Amino acid sequence: MPARPRPLTPDRSARHLFGAKMRAYRGSMSLERLAEIVNFSKSHLARVETAESMPPPELPPLLDAAFDTDGIFAELYQVARREIHPDQFRRRMEIEAKARVIAEYTGQLMPGLAQTEEYSRVLFRTHNPRATEAEIEDLVVARSSRQTLFQTDDPPDFSVIVDEAVLCRGFGGPAVMRPQLARLIDLNQSPTSVMQVLPFSHGGHALMGGSLALFTLADGTQVAWEEGSDSGTLMEDSDRVAKRQRAYDLLRSCALSPADSSAFVRSVMEALPDEHQP
Repeated sequence: MPARPRPLTPDRSARHLFGAKMRAYRGSMSLERLAEIVNFSKSHLARVETAESMPPPELPPLLDAAFDTDGIFAELYQVARREIHPDQFRRRMEIEAKARVIAEYTGQLMPGLAQTEEYSRVLFRTHNPRATEAEIEDLVVARSSRQTLFQTDDPPDFSVIVDEAVLCRGFGGPAVMRPQLARLIDLNQSPTSVMQVLPFSHGGHALMGGSLALFTLADGTQVAWEEGSDSGTLMEDSDRVAKRQRAYDLLRSCALSPADSSAFVRSVMEALPDEHQP
């Protein structure tokens, strides 16, 4: 028995409406046949049709030509590309788990994929002092579970640019910060990860005020996640992602080398007060 198609909510999301229209106009035509007509892979079309992926900009006019729909898909795309994903944080987690390349900039906090459990625990407690211990532990476990993607036989490539402010703003005191800083240095000991420090001396830049994560999937699709203090935005439109990628590349070229970054972090560790001394 063939699998049921994923249910869509076209009344709530332009992306879902795009997928629903695509499914409706395709009718009895197979995805394999449509893939041949528009020269896209069947798997890519399936993700667009189920609203799991943003339609690439080249696809709408090809669908309009295939279905003779007089610009309907081109118009829907203009709305969908500006829409905030209705389940964007869940979608971000799904993308992160599948990504082959992950590149991050963080300006205020340690990157989630490199946080120690104690750092995460203090961070969550600071963010919500009224949370119960059980709630905090659930969050810590969830964050730690994200890091298991580096423990597979084929982990993704991971690069992170850490602002100097992240190193100077301690959470939990030296007992928490010392192993957390050591975790950053460890990134540069791995063949699949790179950590660089952006020093204060660099001055201002285009990514100030939040954090950025760039994900590249196995098929080359790129997605960006931009996050502020209490909100995040998932970007799958190629133009917006390319703009963030350029800003990240420029910042990476201005950051310290991995070797100098490790030395910089080590100097911060050495400057921490000894928690065992009065």
